[in-house]
Amino acid sequence: MHIRQTAIRTNRQQAGLTMIELMVALAIGSFLMVGAIQIYAQSRHAFVINESIARVQETAQFAMDTIEADLRMASNWGRNSRALAVEGRSLAGNFNPKGLPAPSTCGADWVLDLAMFVDGDNNAYTLPCGANGGAQANSDVVTVRRVAVAASVPEPGRLQIQSTRIQGELFADGIIPANYTAADSSTHNLLINSYYVAAQSDLIPGSPTLRRKSLTTIGGVPTIIDQEVAPGVENLQIQFGVDVDGDNAVDRYVNPGDPVYDPAAVGYIPGARIISARIWLLVRGITPEVGIVDLRNYKPGDVDLGVYNDAFRRMQVSKTILLRNARS
Repeated sequence: MHIRQTAIRTNRQQAGLTMIELMVALAIGSFLMVGAIQIYAQSRHAFVINESIARVQETAQFAMDTIEADLRMASNWGRNSRALAVEGRSLAGNFNPKGLPAPSTCGADWVLDLAMFVDGDNNAYTLPCGANGGAQANSDVVTVRRVAVAASVPEPGRLQIQSTRIQGELFADGIIPANYTAADSSTHNLLINSYYVAAQSDLIPGSPTLRRKSLTTIGGVPTIIDQEVAPGVENLQIQFGVDVDGDNAVDRYVNPGDPVYDPAAVGYIPGARIISARIWLLVRGITPEVGIVDLRNYKPGDVDLGVYNDAFRRMQVSKTILLRNARS
């Protein structure tokens, strides 16, 4: 009898959970799962947003750094920075005094107008060489003229400058001009870049992009190539800081094409020099994002782009750059 009572007591102690206990456990487990899923979803959403912001920031930084590096070296002709002392430059309207083999695509003036070491178009694209992908409306063009920093050997067919401390000369036959020696001069490749924004990217169809026309040499012939720099750049604006009284300080900022700094234009102020540049870039994401409606009114430089009212993430950046070779 004692043995049977012990068995009954043991069976009662090993009984399972009641229905109420199971329901409470399921409810608690469900709440924990819902919380975990919400935390994961929020973390994933934050990651996607941060990744999108980082991509736009990287594009803006890369595009700005590329243009800045070029602008800072504008008017560098090797051993001097005096464009007017370089023989063979264009003096007016596609003039090619030495008959150099300048590419005809963008005109000899685009290649040889060294006195205009920086120039551009205001809210338009007017280069005779067409814009790949179509020029973006209401975006500026900026052209930078200089030479390579590192010395180069004479190369037939490449536009080069032989320069000393006080003068320089353009040549393209691979023969160093007379009256220049290796002891007091150096050879440098001529570099010219025109930056613009195209409406369509070759790399990412449907996206605007920063591009540039660049002078190079292909098969011993000076050639202008078109390079894609940074997909996602939607607008470029630039203004030039001009010193009009020779004190090496900016007296006013003007748009590209302003006659105040162009010796060949009516309205030129004698002695006026561009010594700095202020750049604005508007960069957008490559793809639209859920939950974004861009209602900001963008006004880079002198242009009012209005409100896009779309689902693309955008960022506007600006920077003022000193043209160190343009100061007297």
